[in-house]
Amino acid sequence: MEAIFSEVVKVIIKCRHCDERKARIRVTIERQSSTSAVCRRDLLMRLTNDEDPHFFFSLTISEEDFQSLKVQQELLIEFASFPEMLVQLLRQCQSEQNCSHPRFQLLFSSDSPSLDGPVQLSVMETNSFKHSNQLSLRLTQGSDKHVKDYLAACLASVKAEKEALELKLKKTEDDLTRRLNDTEQTLSEMERMHLEWTLEKNSLCSRHADELRREQEKAADLQERQQQQMQKHCRELESAHQRDRQQMQSRLVQLETSCGELSNRDYQNQATLRDLKAKLAAAEEECQRFQQQVASMRRQRDSAETALHANERLGQQLQTRVGTLEQEAKDREQNASRTQEALKVAQQQKETLEEDARSKEAKLQKLDAQVEILSADVKKVASLREQLESSMKKLAESKELLRSNENGERKSPARGVFTRHLLSVSLSVIGWINKHLNEKRLSEMLAEPPQSTPPTAAITSAAHFYPHVSKSPAMPDVVYKSAASPSSGGLDAKYFKRRDEGGVPVRGSPNALIAREFPCSKTPSAYFPN
Repeated sequence: MEAIFSEVVKVIIKCRHCDERKARIRVTIERQSSTSAVCRRDLLMRLTNDEDPHFFFSLTISEEDFQSLKVQQELLIEFASFPEMLVQLLRQCQSEQNCSHPRFQLLFSSDSPSLDGPVQLSVMETNSFKHSNQLSLRLTQGSDKHVKDYLAACLASVKAEKEALELKLKKTEDDLTRRLNDTEQTLSEMERMHLEWTLEKNSLCSRHADELRREQEKAADLQERQQQQMQKHCRELESAHQRDRQQMQSRLVQLETSCGELSNRDYQNQATLRDLKAKLAAAEEECQRFQQQVASMRRQRDSAETALHANERLGQQLQTRVGTLEQEAKDREQNASRTQEALKVAQQQKETLEEDARSKEAKLQKLDAQVEILSADVKKVASLREQLESSMKKLAESKELLRSNENGERKSPARGVFTRHLLSVSLSVIGWINKHLNEKRLSEMLAEPPQSTPPTAAITSAAHFYPHVSKSPAMPDVVYKSAASPSSGGLDAKYFKRRDEGGVPVRGSPNALIAREFPCSKTPSAYFPN
């Protein structure tokens, strides 16, 4: 057996139908080696309570058991490193067991209210989100044999501890007895020495008192002799002091006289010294001014020399530049003369363009008036369109009546004659409108200035207002073209193209109405023979 961990850890005990409580449980982890031919090292885990000898739970984990435990709980370590990781978790729980909010805790849970049967030991990690189970081990309650073996081992350890304590107590008693005897001997020796020291102290005190008395007598005699000598010396000093005082007084008078003379000299010397200092300061200022002037003159000389050299170089450059500028001035004069001529030509062109713009502006105003007239004409055509639509409705009604008539075959020639007559009337009206519009447009175009669109182009543009209308015998011969003239009444060119060329017909065009009401058909009809 090799013990890996054997310490007391605080555990939360949770039983069925009981409140949670905390207890201090001793957790023991040992490596157990087998004595068989195959070398196996199993891990033995035992939970006991030092206060309750009958509290005994154990678990033996072999390498095969660990593989199933690894798969069930998704462990990431191997069996060799499992004991060390288990000890680390237990020590983490032990280090945080006294905290108010521990992160790692041991949970001892059982399904029975009295901790009978198997139990579950879990290492719980708590964070701010949830409680997560890091490891869960299932331990079984120890059998009577295991409990007896455990109690026997505990009893043996207690007996061994008792014997060790008794042996230690005996040694301590012997040591204390020996120390007590030594202390008593030392105390008796100290009392003897104290008595000797007291006797010796008394004798020394009496001897020292006699010596002190004799010394005091000697000191009194010596003091009296010294006092007499001192008085004599004082008298001598007083007489010598008196003589020195008289000499000092006479010397003082002489010194006061010489001091007055020296004071006068000192005042004169100070006045002279002030004058000399003022002169010295003025001389120093003048010297500094001269030095500054000399330095500035040196700088001016250097700058003048530099400027002279620069001016010489600049003069050479300017001479070269003057020659270049003279040549450029000649070239620019030539260019200026050419530019002046070009400006005159441009001015003439500008005046011509302005006159052309004014004429086009007047023409544009005329075209706007013509557009208004054409709009009125279009409205008239729209009214004619409505009349034609009413005629077409009547034609459709007569068609229905003819179809329902039993004698339709006899009356069909009469209906065809009526239809052709109505169509010829409509075409005559459309031709008259086209002729009227073309004559009006032609007269307006002929009245315009000669520099604008030629009469032939004007006639062509007027003919393109209704490009899909067939020619009538009453209409003048005009040239039909697909492209619009620039003076086509202000309308976009797409309104003057043929439909098959991408043109857009004018709203209300009679030809468009006829094409919409009477579509062309290649199939012969009984009512409209070819």
